[in-house]
Amino acid sequence: MVLRVGGRDAAQQPWCCAPLAELQCITTELQRNTLVLLWRVVGGCQGCYGESSGGRCCIGASPEAIGAAMKHHRATGVVLEHRPDHRVPRSAAMELRRVPIGKTFETRDPRTGDVIASIAEGDKEDVDLAVKAAREAFDHGKWPRMPGSERGRIMMKYADLVEQHAEELTLLESLDAGKPRTVTRVVDIGTSATSLRYFAGAADKIHGETLKMSTQFQGHTLREPMGVAGLIIPWNFPAIMFFCKVAPALAAGCTMVVKPAEQTPLSALYFAHFAKQAGVPDGVINVITGFGPTAGAAIASHMDVDMVSFTGSTAVGRLIMEASARSNLKPVSLELGGKSPLIIFEDADVDLAVDLSISANFFNKGEACLAASRVYLQEGIYDRFVKKLADRMESWVVGDPFDPRVNQGPQVNKEQYEKVLSYIDHGKREGANVLTGGKPCGQRGYYIEPTVFTEVKGIPEQDDMIIAKEEIFGPVMCLMKFRTVEEVIAKANDTRYGLAAGVVTKDIDVANRMTRSIRAGVVWVNCYFAMDADCPFGGRKMSGFGKDASMHALDKFLAVKAVVTPVYDSPWL
Repeated sequence: MVLRVGGRDAAQQPWCCAPLAELQCITTELQRNTLVLLWRVVGGCQGCYGESSGGRCCIGASPEAIGAAMKHHRATGVVLEHRPDHRVPRSAAMELRRVPIGKTFETRDPRTGDVIASIAEGDKEDVDLAVKAAREAFDHGKWPRMPGSERGRIMMKYADLVEQHAEELTLLESLDAGKPRTVTRVVDIGTSATSLRYFAGAADKIHGETLKMSTQFQGHTLREPMGVAGLIIPWNFPAIMFFCKVAPALAAGCTMVVKPAEQTPLSALYFAHFAKQAGVPDGVINVITGFGPTAGAAIASHMDVDMVSFTGSTAVGRLIMEASARSNLKPVSLELGGKSPLIIFEDADVDLAVDLSISANFFNKGEACLAASRVYLQEGIYDRFVKKLADRMESWVVGDPFDPRVNQGPQVNKEQYEKVLSYIDHGKREGANVLTGGKPCGQRGYYIEPTVFTEVKGIPEQDDMIIAKEEIFGPVMCLMKFRTVEEVIAKANDTRYGLAAGVVTKDIDVANRMTRSIRAGVVWVNCYFAMDADCPFGGRKMSGFGKDASMHALDKFLAVKAVVTPVYDSPWL
């Protein structure tokens, strides 16, 4: 594989396509009652500002000015600079009010490990304030009472703003999460706008049913917003998952308290600003930055939160469910972990199979709950597949996510980096063979070589390896053999998870049998990661329950109410 850590084959400094001018994002603050991102140009650019060093400050600039500056400089290696006098507020409620700064926590650049921002740490008191604002907006505000068509119009404007500022959002997301910039622009930010538009179109199509009752009564159902929704966002897809939850909640007429992951909090604050610009009323969206055991737990256990939608690990999902049950028995939707199988039959196109296995495991650095880290190969294709896979991995590029040549950036933080390396060490100690990768790379940052293990003893063998049964959440692929359809069905299902699966075959009968036999929320045939706003996404077993995306996601933010009235002397009974 090609390692371009730091973006250059030899150097370790961040890669930048415009070396004379690099934009630094200083921080986020509430200024003049508006949430703005503050940027400055550094490194000097005589062609732009006539200054050989230092650059010109853009403090207080509008998002439009920021975007223009970014595009003008074609900046790539964007870095947030911590300044104690410019700290991110712990709560970005839609009132966008100034709040006192108390405890803070640091967020770090995964390319280097350096601190990029100081973020205010929200606690139970802040959650109480945010829930109070959301409750007031729901009980007395206009958003739940607004015609669906008007909510949809505002959401369409919201989507327009996301697209208009796609460049800034791409830079933030890539910086915060270590995602390759080229992919982030199309997948993460593009999908975010698409989700908003999809649910904007659904906002005026929420309707009930007429009931044919057997006695002298007539009935119908109403579908009403659930109330205040607690939305807890994961760190691996901050933008996508923000709108997977916020968009259907908005369409339903709910108000909400949103907690982004502490590892990747930046884009959620910017999204709150755009909601305000689009016309979402005060108190509808309330963003709290903080940690799961404090802010997240306070949301899950709050007596005035009416439902919770959570995406994250199975262990934390269990805690969310327990806290919700112990408080006001609020309903929950949980999208949790996975250990998905990719099953490749011997009649498959081997080039397609290799392509799918790479994307199913190394997309987003393997930080995807849907990742198919269990790759089952029928014996007749195993050797050809392994050779082609090894050849393909020779051209895989690991490095700075702002380098357009890079396929894989750094893991999100040091904790995740060390966790993935520990799983790789487990695999080696348990006897698996390393085909490619298996090591960290680079002098700085959280870069790991994409790792492929062969000779893996997998489920349901008695001596199955840890790497074959536990979710790794990193760039690690396990290859295992099988002989028959019956054998691989048993292996695919012998896991506590049930999130996704993939099948690669030219035989439609085999494909049909597999899709009906695998217990998972989604099964892809001759493709992987084929997602759409209209495709329900969610798991079974310990991968959780409830759906993100599609009209099924809208349903979880709606309560069904039956209305019954008597009918006198009707000729139609």
